[in-house]
Amino acid sequence: MATTSTEITQDFPGFFKVYKDGSIERYWNSDFSSPGLDPETGIQSKDVVISDKTGVKARIFLPKLHDSSRKLPLLVHYHGGGFCIGSAFSAHFKSFLSALASQANLITMSVEYRLAPEHPLPAAYEDSWAGLQWVANHSDGQGPEAWINDHADLSRIILAGESAGANLAHNVAVQAGLTPLPGVHITRLLIVHPYFGNEQIDKFYKYLSPTSSGSSDDPKLNPEADPNLVKLKGDRVLVCVAERDFLKSRGDAYYETMKKCGWGGEVEYYESKDEEHCFHFFNPKSENIAPLIKRMVDFIKHD
Repeated sequence: MATTSTEITQDFPGFFKVYKDGSIERYWNSDFSSPGLDPETGIQSKDVVISDKTGVKARIFLPKLHDSSRKLPLLVHYHGGGFCIGSAFSAHFKSFLSALASQANLITMSVEYRLAPEHPLPAAYEDSWAGLQWVANHSDGQGPEAWINDHADLSRIILAGESAGANLAHNVAVQAGLTPLPGVHITRLLIVHPYFGNEQIDKFYKYLSPTSSGSSDDPKLNPEADPNLVKLKGDRVLVCVAERDFLKSRGDAYYETMKKCGWGGEVEYYESKDEEHCFHFFNPKSENIAPLIKRMVDFIKHD
């Protein structure tokens, strides 16, 4: 957003700054990668509209079909970026979701939720839930998207996300326990380098979510404080952390919370040694990416 003001009223390095006139300048903006057919992998992608009212969209990745009569699991993904940057349409996520689609032989779909602070939280949570509701509209085989109708097995849904997207995926799984969606069964929850809170007030989150305390009493920031945690939908959860991630302690705390909360499923843990937050996007040459992807694929495919 263009501005003629020079006085900065809020500055969150790495994310955005706000000027006195209310304009917002991000420190970086996502690139855009067009959907279409990848001739090397045979993966096709397309963009779909989730809601005409909000303008929320999603990108779907369909792997090469070897048996068109066999339906595939569907992974619903929520991208990271502190709720305020990033895009489901970026090259980073195209590469990542194409790899999962190909190696795990499943359909992947990433929700392009509205970003804060222009759209304060809980907008991203609402849009993320709307994405799963849109999927559920295909349970009778008469939904708006043929790829989902014809090729997705809605009894095998995986929710996934990294950083803020992991927070969104978790909260969608809890919402699914409170508001069941007929025809949809969440089997897996893939939580990667999650962004949750701790005992200190998170001023950044509080700015993005004016109604939040930004503290550990907010169940969206602290799953342990959520009385509905035991209703979380999903049979198994994989928590992935990175050894040098500044948010690692929060991933560890989430893992411990899920182990002891009594929700009834299985929780697993995977640590990437000597790596930082979301290294599989920021350090594409890392030798630890392939093992991380393999662990995710094994988790998705394990019966």
